[in-house]
Amino acid sequence: MIVGHVDSYTGPGVFYRLRDLAVGGDVQVRDIAGKVWRFRVYRLSEYPKATFPSGEVYAPSHRAELRLITCTGVFDQRAGSYRDNLVAYATLSGGGS
Repeated sequence: MIVGHVDSYTGPGVFYRLRDLAVGGDVQVRDIAGKVWRFRVYRLSEYPKATFPSGEVYAPSHRAELRLITCTGVFDQRAGSYRDNLVAYATLSGGGS
Protein backbone atom coordinates (compact mmCIF):
# COMPACT_ATOMS: atom_id res chain seq x y z
CA MET A 1 0.00 0.00 0.00
CA ILE A 2 1.27 3.42 -0.95
CA VAL A 3 -0.50 6.63 0.04
CA GLY A 4 0.52 9.92 -1.56
CA HIS A 5 -0.64 13.46 -2.21
CA VAL A 6 -2.32 14.43 -5.47
CA ASP A 7 -1.01 17.98 -5.07
CA SER A 8 -0.09 20.68 -2.58
CA TYR A 9 0.14 24.44 -2.50
CA THR A 10 3.53 24.12 -4.26
CA GLY A 11 2.26 22.04 -7.22
CA PRO A 12 1.57 18.46 -8.33
CA GLY A 13 2.15 15.65 -5.85
CA VAL A 14 3.51 12.14 -6.35
CA PHE A 15 0.05 10.81 -7.33
CA TYR A 16 -1.02 13.75 -9.50
CA ARG A 17 -1.48 11.42 -12.49
CA LEU A 18 -3.02 8.50 -10.59
CA ARG A 19 -6.41 9.45 -12.04
CA ASP A 20 -4.96 8.73 -15.51
CA LEU A 21 -4.57 5.02 -14.72
CA ALA A 22 -7.01 2.62 -16.33
CA VAL A 23 -8.07 -0.91 -15.50
CA GLY A 24 -5.55 -3.18 -17.21
CA GLY A 25 -2.80 -0.56 -16.87
CA ASP A 26 0.59 -1.37 -15.39
CA VAL A 27 2.31 0.14 -12.36
CA GLN A 28 5.97 -0.39 -11.52
CA VAL A 29 7.36 -0.05 -8.01
CA ARG A 30 11.05 -0.07 -7.14
CA ASP A 31 11.80 -1.45 -3.67
CA ILE A 32 14.59 -0.39 -1.33
CA ALA A 33 16.90 -3.06 -2.80
CA GLY A 34 16.39 -1.63 -6.28
CA LYS A 35 14.18 -4.47 -7.54
CA VAL A 36 11.31 -3.48 -9.83
CA TRP A 37 7.90 -5.09 -9.25
CA ARG A 38 5.12 -4.89 -11.84
CA PHE A 39 1.45 -4.73 -10.94
CA ARG A 40 -1.65 -4.72 -13.15
CA VAL A 41 -4.59 -2.50 -12.17
CA TYR A 42 -7.85 -4.44 -11.85
CA ARG A 43 -10.04 -1.82 -10.18
CA LEU A 44 -10.26 1.94 -9.65
CA SER A 45 -12.69 3.26 -7.04
CA GLU A 46 -13.57 6.70 -5.71
CA TYR A 47 -14.94 6.98 -2.18
CA PRO A 48 -16.24 9.97 -0.22
CA LYS A 49 -13.89 10.52 2.71
CA ALA A 50 -16.89 10.56 5.04
CA THR A 51 -17.74 6.95 4.13
CA PHE A 52 -14.29 5.61 3.19
CA PRO A 53 -14.46 1.78 3.42
CA SER A 54 -11.32 1.24 5.51
CA GLY A 55 -12.16 -2.40 6.16
CA GLU A 56 -12.26 -3.12 2.43
CA VAL A 57 -9.33 -0.96 1.33
CA TYR A 58 -6.96 -2.05 4.10
CA ALA A 59 -8.10 -5.68 4.24
CA PRO A 60 -5.47 -8.38 3.80
CA SER A 61 -5.40 -10.26 0.50
CA HIS A 62 -4.67 -13.88 -0.33
CA ARG A 63 -2.48 -12.73 -3.24
CA ALA A 64 0.28 -10.17 -3.73
CA GLU A 65 -1.49 -6.83 -4.20
CA LEU A 66 -0.77 -3.14 -4.31
CA ARG A 67 -3.18 -0.39 -3.38
CA LEU A 68 -2.44 3.21 -4.30
CA ILE A 69 -4.44 5.89 -2.48
CA THR A 70 -4.74 9.63 -3.02
CA CYS A 71 -7.24 12.47 -2.77
CA THR A 72 -9.63 13.36 -5.59
CA GLY A 73 -12.87 15.14 -6.33
CA VAL A 74 -13.83 18.64 -5.28
CA PHE A 75 -11.40 20.62 -3.14
CA ASP A 76 -13.10 21.93 -0.01
CA GLN A 77 -11.51 25.34 0.65
CA ARG A 78 -12.91 25.55 4.16
CA ALA A 79 -11.58 22.13 5.20
CA GLY A 80 -8.38 22.54 3.17
CA SER A 81 -8.69 19.09 1.61
CA TYR A 82 -10.37 17.10 -1.13
CA ARG A 83 -13.72 15.50 -0.37
CA ASP A 84 -12.97 12.09 -1.87
CA ASN A 85 -10.26 9.45 -2.18
CA LEU A 86 -9.17 7.49 -5.23
CA VAL A 87 -7.95 3.92 -4.73
CA ALA A 88 -6.20 1.90 -7.44
CA TYR A 89 -6.20 -1.85 -6.75
CA ALA A 90 -3.54 -3.91 -8.55
CA THR A 91 -2.18 -7.46 -8.50
CA LEU A 92 1.42 -8.56 -8.92
CA SER A 93 2.09 -9.41 -12.56
CA GLY A 94 5.87 -9.84 -12.48
CA GLY A 95 9.11 -8.49 -11.27
CA GLY A 96 11.71 -8.83 -8.65
CA SER A 97 14.37 -8.02 -11.22
